[in-house]
Amino acid sequence: MSNQPHHPLALDAALASFDALWSPRIVSRVNDYDVRIAKVAGEHVWHAHDDTDEFFLVLEGELFIALREEDGERTVRLPKGAAFTVPRGVEHKPSAPSGASLLLFEPTGTLTVGDRHEEVPDHVDATTGHALS
Repeated sequence: MSNQPHHPLALDAALASFDALWSPRIVSRVNDYDVRIAKVAGEHVWHAHDDTDEFFLVLEGELFIALREEDGERTVRLPKGAAFTVPRGVEHKPSAPSGASLLLFEPTGTLTVGDRHEEVPDHVDATTGHALS
């Protein structure tokens, strides 16, 4: 993360600084929350965050989030510019068949694969976020 928190950050330049998929970079902090950006393509993993909601904003591309709710499964589609919050405790699986860039808000230290998850495939980085170089 930048040592100059009082300067603007161009998100397009920040996204251009890395290529790893499903491996978020921390671009800022707001109180006890990380502001993260990520490049994604393909499927993530079914997972849930027991103690926190998860906020998604699609910067580029299109994201789908499959949800396992009390009434059954459904999938929400998020085109560029759309935002969605997955409530705490809800199992979900993000995917982006054609790729996408995202902005996420999560409490600092939140693991990308949640508190409960399926086996993590090699293409998913189980991390609490990486510093933006």
